[in-house]
Amino acid sequence: MSPRPPTLRENRRYILARVEPAGTVIDQKELYYAIADAVTSLWGDAAGGIIMQAVVTAEEGHVIIRCLRGTERELAIALSTVTACRDTRLALRIVAASGTMESLRERIRVQKEQAPGEPVPGPDGSLTDKKEILITRCNGQKVDVIEKGFKNAHRLFVTRSDLENS
Repeated sequence: MSPRPPTLRENRRYILARVEPAGTVIDQKELYYAIADAVTSLWGDAAGGIIMQAVVTAEEGHVIIRCLRGTERELAIALSTVTACRDTRLALRIVAASGTMESLRERIRVQKEQAPGEPVPGPDGSLTDKKEILITRCNGQKVDVIEKGFKNAHRLFVTRSDLENS
């Protein structure tokens, strides 16, 4: 039997999830059963059959799960309800979704290279600890400050005494 041409194959998506607590050793088959139970309890047997989830790999504190295109939202919601695998308590935190496993593996490599507390490369590639902030309002005793980030902004709260000490 010859393989199907790409136009007739089902499109799949892959979800990368981080396993917490870090260092938890899990069996792929047991994790598959835990995810299947979460999907069927949340969405039912019919939707579980449509999602067609499968644990592709579980390594280095990360898990890659495969599903059909268009069902990744439902699978991500079901993954957030997984609290245990056999007798091991764990949580699955969704990191990213992609159409290829290679891009997710690259993301794992990048996360391993950047240890916590190290400066993150800026848009020009230089490593800096400088952070850009924007003062939004100053009322009475509180000053609201927004720290600008690459993907999001964090709201900081600074009091007048903090400003006087610096």
